[in-house]
Amino acid sequence: GYNFPRVLTLDVKDCIWVEVDNPLLKPLAVPTFWVPNVILSSDYLITVAPLKVFQGRGSLSLMNLLTLLPSSKYGGEAKRGWGDLYELGIDRVVADLYFTLPFDLGIIEARQKFITQDDPTRGEIEECGKVFIGEPFQVDCEASETLGLKTGYLDLIRTAKAAFEANLYT
Repeated sequence: GYNFPRVLTLDVKDCIWVEVDNPLLKPLAVPTFWVPNVILSSDYLITVAPLKVFQGRGSLSLMNLLTLLPSSKYGGEAKRGWGDLYELGIDRVVADLYFTLPFDLGIIEARQKFITQDDPTRGEIEECGKVFIGEPFQVDCEASETLGLKTGYLDLIRTAKAAFEANLYT
């Protein structure tokens, strides 16, 4: 296992959940998210994701943020579960998460690429031989461009960033 004295890894299922406001004046899909309280007190947040392509779309470091959301509210235990988030438009939800949970570092472990159409537990593996590291939005952009992946939430983030920054300076 890992032995890093200043690094804490945890299971978010053991955390207290707090509601966090989306900082966008006009959220794309979700005005607030329930997230683990430890996120708010962490010094440095890193998202690490394997390279996955699901139904022709990239699932990268920012898509990995969905795993922080409580399954009791958004997952299988909830009334409609993840279906509610997908009905809102999962790209919009991921873009909102990007602004609500500002992670410092994104890592896409792309030595291999997992490709699937319908079942996320079964698919094909292709050798890719890459690792992408940097700010999560930038890392997802670089991986998408380098590997020719469709990643819809990146365009939404670009647009929302421009609007957000325009409101900061007006």
